[in-house]
Amino acid sequence: MEKWFNVGKIVNTHGIKGEVRVISKTDFADERYKKGNSLFLFIQGEAEPVELIVKTHRNHKNFDLLSFEGYDDINQIEKFKDGLLKVPESQLRKLDEDEYYFHEIIDCTVITDEGEEIGKVKEILTPGANDVWVVKGKGKEQLIPYIEDVVKEIDVNAKRIIISPLEGLLS
Repeated sequence: MEKWFNVGKIVNTHGIKGEVRVISKTDFADERYKKGNSLFLFIQGEAEPVELIVKTHRNHKNFDLLSFEGYDDINQIEKFKDGLLKVPESQLRKLDEDEYYFHEIIDCTVITDEGEEIGKVKEILTPGANDVWVVKGKGKEQLIPYIEDVVKEIDVNAKRIIISPLEGLLS
């Protein structure tokens, strides 16, 4: 049985020509949403996913705007709202060393190089220059930048990440 990975959520339509507004959940949006790529739409209550072929992709504010082949009208895509866009595991490409998919990092335990457990990675933010990991532990959430100076070791098989926190990073 194929494993599916969430790459985005359709939150609204955009305009009247069949574009949808997507909150991206993928590590490689430009690659994942490239023209001609297949995405699978999972709609609550529907038994089977709908295969969609990307026709266009562009960024607008904090959203990815997508249109799909064969869907040129707002009335055709209205029902896609709140649907999840997924790809099968077979579409995931092999990554270079020191590259990771979000699903590999989520739920990893973060430990300082002095052995203090900070918590587990619950979310990954992509604000710009580098990703930021939201780590939830006993106290409040910690924001850990995914940069060489901080992240020292990642073992996705053991679900463990070793960090060397910069001064003032952990509150």
